[in-house]
Amino acid sequence: MKYVYPACFYREDDGRYSVELPDFSIATFGDDIADAMYMAADAAAGRILAMLECGDKLPYPTNPNNVKLENAHIGCDCFVSMIYIDMDSLEENFVDKPVKKTLTIPSWLNRAAERKNVNFSAILKDALIEKIAN
Repeated sequence: MKYVYPACFYREDDGRYSVELPDFSIATFGDDIADAMYMAADAAAGRILAMLECGDKLPYPTNPNNVKLENAHIGCDCFVSMIYIDMDSLEENFVDKPVKKTLTIPSWLNRAAERKNVNFSAILKDALIEKIAN
């Protein structure tokens, strides 16, 4: 699924951008405009997934001409832009579905682990998390 929603971008003094998504009442930020656009789409995707899982109806996108910049003032480097949310490409950031992997271990190790009722998936997951964290 693909969606388009308005987002309000505000350039901060340090050069980063704050982003508000009024249709979802959420906010995020990015180090630059490209990062802010990505983070806005990512935040919206997370909210969309949560709403769909709860059976909530998604809001109809507000017309960008009707979006008010809340903190706008004269000289403010801020604007409204539509963000593109491609749920197919962003879903992998949010979905924690299991992936089947095949592995090979010595038969003696398999027998010993089975005698101890070792959960192979849990052990592998914990080891992988430890490995990538270092």
